Order: sequence, then structure tokens, then C-alpha cells
Amino acid sequence: MKKNESLTGRCICGQVKYRITEKPLFTQACHCKDCKIITGSSYVINTSVLDNTLIIEGNISSTELKAGSGATSKAYFCTKCGTYIYTDYASAVGRLTVRTKTLDNSESFPPQVHIFTKDKDPWLKLTDDVICFEKMYDPKKTWPEESLKRYGEYLKVINK
Repeated sequence: MKKNESLTGRCICGQVKYRITEKPLFTQACHCKDCKIITGSSYVINTSVLDNTLIIEGNISSTELKAGSGATSKAYFCTKCGTYIYTDYASAVGRLTVRTKTLDNSESFPPQVHIFTKDKDPWLKLTDDVICFEKMYDPKKTWPEESLKRYGEYLKVINK
């Protein structure tokens, strides 16, 4: 992604449009039971961005969710069509998680890892070149160095 370039996305009805003003931090596919229920699918693909880089236009609403672990998050969706746009996880300070497939060019952001593969549907086969974790992973060991650096610098700014 070039310096002054933005990524764009939208809901299915077009009422909600958004821009991401910086390169995303990381993209992952989650196979956990909660994501399966929320999406009605076998997994979800999420892209992490710094919270100050997501600009929303249109009417959104949110609901608080609690994961099986007890961790909370707020899911944000279009008030007209219900498209789930992004999540704000309480544990992910300074980050938001955008539903990758709402991006206009979502094919440019394939999952860098698959997580909670212990809950993966048995009929879903992942190839040997896919990086998988049975549960969650340690971002410090998995994310690209450039993403870790940008996130760390941002945390210093917001935690002053």
C-alpha cells in the first residue's frame, strides 16, 4: 500500500462505507466456535488495523459480546442491512478488527495464519503451506516486524 493510499470497504446495502488510511497490521482466519456462530460459517477472516486509521461513514450500531473465554468485544454493524463491519476487542488496545471480506479489494488480504484450528470443521482441509495454530498465537512471534513496530509506536502515543 502506497503512502497516501487508502483502502475502502462497505456494507452490502452501501449505507456504510469506510476507509483505512494505513496498511493493515495483520490478517487471520479464525475457526473458533464463537466466530462460527456469529458468521453462520466455518470461519471468519479478520484484518487488524490501528484504531485511528478506520474512518466510518454512515450509520452503525454495536452490541457487546462475550467470548467463551469471558473476554468482551463490541461488534459494529450497519443499521440498515446488518452487515458486520468491525469489532473492538477489549483486549486489543489501540486496534480494531475489520471483517476482511467487507473490503473492496479483500482478495489482496489473504489470511497470514489460521487460528483455533482445534475447532475447524473436519471436512475443511488446509494445505501444508498454511500457518495454523490450534488456539491463539503470540503476535510478537507471528506478526511481521514492521507491524509490531507500528503498533508499538502507536501504543506509546495513546498510553501517554
